[in-house]
Amino acid sequence: MNRVFLYFLIYILGVTMAIAQVKSENIILQNGQIELPGTLTHTSEKQPLLIWVHGSGNIDRNGNQLGTPVKASYIKQFRDAVNKENIAFFSFDKRTSNKKNSAFLKNTKITDFVLDVQEVVKHFKKDKRFSKIVLIGHSQGSLIAMLASKNVDKYISIAGAGETIDKTILKQLNAKNPTLGKAAKQQFDTLKIKGKIETVNPFLISIFAKPNQPFLLSWMQLNPTKEIKKVKKPTLIIQGTKDLQVKIEDAKALNEAKPNAKLVLIENMNHVLKQITKNEDNLTSYYSNTFSISEKLIEVVVKFVKQ
Repeated sequence: MNRVFLYFLIYILGVTMAIAQVKSENIILQNGQIELPGTLTHTSEKQPLLIWVHGSGNIDRNGNQLGTPVKASYIKQFRDAVNKENIAFFSFDKRTSNKKNSAFLKNTKITDFVLDVQEVVKHFKKDKRFSKIVLIGHSQGSLIAMLASKNVDKYISIAGAGETIDKTILKQLNAKNPTLGKAAKQQFDTLKIKGKIETVNPFLISIFAKPNQPFLLSWMQLNPTKEIKKVKKPTLIIQGTKDLQVKIEDAKALNEAKPNAKLVLIENMNHVLKQITKNEDNLTSYYSNTFSISEKLIEVVVKFVKQ
């Protein structure tokens, strides 16, 4: 009985020590007047560092969305999982999720997000504690990370679109409401030709509101299949089969554009990287942190990072 207790005590102490080894640092980076506060977690020196690049929306460092019910905490879950595999991780509050940046967000373009990531990379290039830097871009961040990948060692795309954003949005709208899809195409055409839309369809205001137009115009001019060809680093493309926003065809299009990239399709992973067994849980998982992150995702990423 004493021996069993001793083994149990050793096990508990081992777990406690492993948890204690994860060091956390709050770091505030600046891109001009833009403040980018983030969290760095690591277990030791000379380990690879993953830098997370966000998807669309005002997403914070943990994968939650300011002012919305989206509380999936998928970035935090990802951070905790890779730290257990002795990989360092840094994620920051996207410029749109930090209220201190509100005064500086007018006329934001997608290239501004690229500049934010480049500032983050520049900071960690000077930090000699890490053996390599890997950019991991999720959703919209897949494209942003492509554009910011010059000075890193590897690049990972998760749920990245394989076409311009106007085509992606039109596909989504046409699938639900073809009439609305037709109206949206007219709005996109106007934006392309005139650079702005004076009269916004009231049913499409969430997409084409005037403050959104400069950003949308800059985004739709970038084709991910063209941009990924410019990435000179080892590349991993990941796509979940339960993703409601980005399709397997997108991942395949990126892979066709860059055939030397590794493509991995993960069964039952959705857009917020959760393992989904019941279809009715797919949307629910956006609003709760009780759903587990895909174990296969972590396995695939860890293997690629450590290669």
